[in-house]
Amino acid sequence: MSEQDWAPTGIDISRPHPARVYDYHIGGKTNYPVDRELAERFIAVAPQTSVTALDNRAFLGRAVRYATEQGIDQFLDIGTGIPAPGNTHEVAQEIVPSARVAYVDNDPIVLAHARALMPATDRGRTTFTMGDVREPEKILAAPEVREVIDFDRPVGLLLVAILHYVADAEDPAGIVNRLLDAVPSGSLLIASHTTSDFLPPISAERVLEINDDAEFMLPRPHATIAGYLTGVDLVEPGLVQAPLWRPEEGADLSPERLSQSWIYTAVGRRN
Repeated sequence: MSEQDWAPTGIDISRPHPARVYDYHIGGKTNYPVDRELAERFIAVAPQTSVTALDNRAFLGRAVRYATEQGIDQFLDIGTGIPAPGNTHEVAQEIVPSARVAYVDNDPIVLAHARALMPATDRGRTTFTMGDVREPEKILAAPEVREVIDFDRPVGLLLVAILHYVADAEDPAGIVNRLLDAVPSGSLLIASHTTSDFLPPISAERVLEINDDAEFMLPRPHATIAGYLTGVDLVEPGLVQAPLWRPEEGADLSPERLSQSWIYTAVGRRN
């Protein structure tokens, strides 16, 4: 077993985990054979999977920058994943050094790496807590979250590439609404969600087969994802593919490039 395949006691590496699969797609090293195997199965039928992951990461940075420029100085990042360059607190604190971020994830290995790779600085507070997006009330009540987030002031609520792991029966729309109910007017929801809208039918069918087999993510159509965002007023340009959300100058927005990005992104202001 290589050094990167070692896992501390209590870490389940017998099943793939979203954070570690995503880490593999963006070129990270905190993943295990089971995660790499599933990632490669996706890539085999939809080669744009890794491009999509990188697009999502780039959207995160642009969206957090936008939120900070709008005056948001505290962020609740649910489903944060393995730390990588361009973390929420790095982007926010570059603009507002006192910005605060509460990270939440349900994988113990994310917690271990977050503590190692997100050391305390002389800038704003950063905390990490174990939690699952399917249990929003527990997240909102967590002491580590309450230490950092003042729910009487606008919050940046991040649900980036996390809702596609929530089954229909687990009520993704209800989860979003319960989280939005906890933040005041003026808060910003930053969200992204995979889709099969841009995949050829045969590729989409095979992706869904892999998802069913692995009990993994559920790509959804634009209309369904839009239904999760009814509690916010979307800022321009609305719910769009990641490269189209307030792109950097000179970004490649050709049809060929967009066909490789199968994730929708949006930022919305709490009503």
